[in-house]
Amino acid sequence: MAGMSDLRAAVEAVMPGVRADLERLVTIPSVAFDGFDHSHVVTSAAAVADLLREAGLPDVRIVTAKGPSGKTGQPAVIGRKPAPPGAPTVLLYAHHDVQPAGDLANWDQDDPFVAVERDGRLFGRGCADDKAGVMAHVAALRAFGDDLPVGVTVFVEGEEEFGSDSLETIIAENREALAADVIVIADSGNWDVGTPGLTTSLRGLVNAYVEVRTLKQAVHSGMFGGPVPDALTALCRLLATLHDENGDVAIEGLSTGQAAPLDMPEQRLRDESGMLDGVDFIGTGRIVERIWTKPTATVLGIDAPGARESANALQPKARAKVSIRLAPGDDDKSAFEALKRHLEAHVPWGAQLDVTLDQGGNPCVIDATGPAFDAARSAFTEAWDGTAPVDMGVGGSIPFIATFQEMFPDAAILVTGVEDPDARAHGPNESLHLEEFRRVCHAEALLLRNVAEALKK
Repeated sequence: MAGMSDLRAAVEAVMPGVRADLERLVTIPSVAFDGFDHSHVVTSAAAVADLLREAGLPDVRIVTAKGPSGKTGQPAVIGRKPAPPGAPTVLLYAHHDVQPAGDLANWDQDDPFVAVERDGRLFGRGCADDKAGVMAHVAALRAFGDDLPVGVTVFVEGEEEFGSDSLETIIAENREALAADVIVIADSGNWDVGTPGLTTSLRGLVNAYVEVRTLKQAVHSGMFGGPVPDALTALCRLLATLHDENGDVAIEGLSTGQAAPLDMPEQRLRDESGMLDGVDFIGTGRIVERIWTKPTATVLGIDAPGARESANALQPKARAKVSIRLAPGDDDKSAFEALKRHLEAHVPWGAQLDVTLDQGGNPCVIDATGPAFDAARSAFTEAWDGTAPVDMGVGGSIPFIATFQEMFPDAAILVTGVEDPDARAHGPNESLHLEEFRRVCHAEALLLRNVAEALKK
């Protein structure tokens, strides 16, 4: 088997082609959201399938399945190469769908779906989340060529950004093909540029619609305003009860937890989030606890007349979409009931209220001990020239990790990724740090090599 220096050279040799193929993937606007042209998701799946075949996987299929909603989901790609005798099998996960670009005026380039390099970063929708994850897998496969030391299954999902409705069905229908000793989920990030990370906890998610009604129809605000409540004001008062005076979530029944012993400077969070001067942080506790192990409550949107076109009228109904991020150890079903109880107890003035679940997903905690994690830490330390990875939490949610934990209880699950604090995934000017991406690709190749030795059967 090739030595460490040989493997580094092999990764370096494939990186120009990996970069070019990443840029080609970025040109495909593979948005799985309703209302977008899903033919691009089909094109993206076909492009990924071709990349896996070219990387030496002999068995590559594009699959779809129906989710609980009854709708057929977007295409996923499964590519496989059997393990050599006595070697373990590694499942490599990523997703090829992306977030919508949003308001193009907020991008510093004409087309978000054309990758542009500036100051050592590659900008474009999907450059980081998660087409670079796809290409990290391809880079590792190309580096080994025909000398893969482990069995490999690459699973590239097509609707992660839109809720993974069909994912559980796809896993169930392809459970034997997806079974592995180690699962690498390349959909997270690193602690900082120059410092790798292994994600060991993620928050869960509950999204719900909250509708308030006070009138049968809109009426004149001058004639009836005063004694007659309008729904929009009632909704505003109700949403304000989600937090206490410190900005902590005031919903009883939600869990909180302790975060890893890491310190995030306040200025770093201000810079990463783009907070305006003079705006205060909300909540209490360490910064890492507030973003990793405490619940949040966010109003994502409100259905109501826009300010410019609004009439002088009392609104009969108003609706908001509320998002709750759940601390590790919580449960999305009980959390939704806690949210519903809170809203029912605080709705003002006897207004009628409906609370309906939009989406839920459980948080997860990963026990990052054992030979597979030792192999990963060694790989990351080597790729980052002696800098060991830190165990970190993530404030976002990847609910399907809990599905993998349930369906493959004996597999070691490693959550890695290509993002850094300036990646701006989901926002305008998403980007990939190219030098860190090279390290990620090198680390994944080293990981496959280390796992082959550590889990030899």
